[in-house]
This record gives sequence, C-alpha cells and structure tokens, in this order.
Amino acid sequence: MGELTKYIALGRRKESTARVRMQPGNGQIVINGRPFEKYFLRETDQIIVMQPLMLTENKGKFDIAARLSGGGLTGQAGALRLGISRALIIADENFKEIFRKNGYLTRDSRMKERKKYGQKGARKRFQWTKR
Repeated sequence: MGELTKYIALGRRKESTARVRMQPGNGQIVINGRPFEKYFLRETDQIIVMQPLMLTENKGKFDIAARLSGGGLTGQAGALRLGISRALIIADENFKEIFRKNGYLTRDSRMKERKKYGQKGARKRFQWTKR
C-alpha cells in the first residue's frame, strides 16, 4: 500500500499562529488556499519563510499547506518559519541541531503588552492636572 506521509506542526509568533501540513512533493507552498508568492508580497517575508528549507536543501522536496491566523504579515512569516522547522524535524531528526544553532526553533515570545485600567495604554498615563 502506498502510504502518504504527512508531517503536522504548529508555529507561533506575536499574535500569529501557523498550522503547517507538510508532505513529500514538488515544492508547492499554499497558504490559506493562496500561492505562497501571492500571500507574502514582501520579499523579506518570503525569505524568512524559506530559510529552513534553504538551510536543509529541501526547497523542492516538500509540498506545504499552511493555515495562518492572527497578527500581521511579518508575525505570520515568523510563525510559519517555526512551523516549517518543526515539521522538518519530525521528518528528519538530524535537522534539530542545525535549526537550534540558527535559532529557528526558538519561539519568539515577545507579545504586545496589555492596556491597564486607569491608563491610556500599556504604559502611557492620562495627563495629571494639579488644579
């Protein structure tokens, strides 16, 4: 029986979440039903997403389908990079030390600080008047 292998991983950054489904194929990347180049128009975002594939020389070997939600495009690109890295580790355990050394497995936990009550924002206060 021809069993199709799927690797599923999750990546997060800021407010963004990327659910990644990866399987052996010809290198097609689809994000939220749209081609990768049409979703990430900024070249820097495209480079961020492709970093794990370029580093491991797997650019044309896997088909990737991802569901991205929340945050902005750069945050989503970072989340997708983490998701692809985690999926590649499931596919081949030897990539773990390479990704760890390059920082692709570190979840960037910097989030927006919440607004506090009695204040205008997270840090900004309302103006104080003496009289």
